[in-house]
Amino acid sequence: MKRRSAAVGALLACTLLAVLMSAPLFSPIFIWAQDMMRHVDLSSRDMTMAELTRDQVVAAIAATSAPADLSGKRLNGLDLSGLDLSGVNLQAARLNRTKLTGTKLERAVLNQAWLLEADLSGASLKDATLLGAQLLRAKLDGADLSGARVAADFSGASLVGASIANGKLGVDIKNQSMGLMRSVLRSANLKGVNARGADLSRADLEFASLVEADLTGASLTGALLGGADLTGAIVAGTDFDDADLVSARLIQPVGLEAARNLDKAKNLERAQRDK
Repeated sequence: MKRRSAAVGALLACTLLAVLMSAPLFSPIFIWAQDMMRHVDLSSRDMTMAELTRDQVVAAIAATSAPADLSGKRLNGLDLSGLDLSGVNLQAARLNRTKLTGTKLERAVLNQAWLLEADLSGASLKDATLLGAQLLRAKLDGADLSGARVAADFSGASLVGASIANGKLGVDIKNQSMGLMRSVLRSANLKGVNARGADLSRADLEFASLVEADLTGASLTGALLGGADLTGAIVAGTDFDDADLVSARLIQPVGLEAARNLDKAKNLERAQRDK
């Protein structure tokens, strides 16, 4: 009975994520799907156990000249650090608390993947896709997500010194089926992050730390920045059009005079600014 319940929970999780990827951003369905965590048994075997060993993962990669297909696999808690998983299909895979430090995940498909509390410190995710992925409290310090297509939940995650340069973390109006999703970085630590040219439009950055972040040329159009800390952030060319800055800390920003559409931001008068 317990095994059946775990399977039902896993099926529900995948179904909810599929719904999330097609629902409009501010629709009731989207909000319901974003709150899916409370419907999933995080202590189940699907979310805590692994069905392969590290050696078996290595063998699966070596067995094909094409990128390996590990979609849907349970890889929770494994040490996959330092492996080359470039281009590997990890869609809907379970990688909760998996160690991926220094792992190459360039062009990897991580759509709908679970990476709760995973350690991706120093990992390379250049041009990877993470649509509907769950990375709550994950560690990505020094990771490289430049050019990645991301619409994932990074709530409470650490991305200190990471790069999301030219990353697509915002709404893609050219793709209505997936483009209405957004990235959630609520309470995430983005200190010193390289976000030059990144698309963070409509991203949820409430209470995030963007201290000394490089936001040069980034788009924060419509982003939620309530309570976010941008102390010492570089904002030259940053687009603040319709961004909500209520209670945000804009202390000693660099290049503020060259920021775009700051006058069109919401609640600018309620932001904490230099005296």
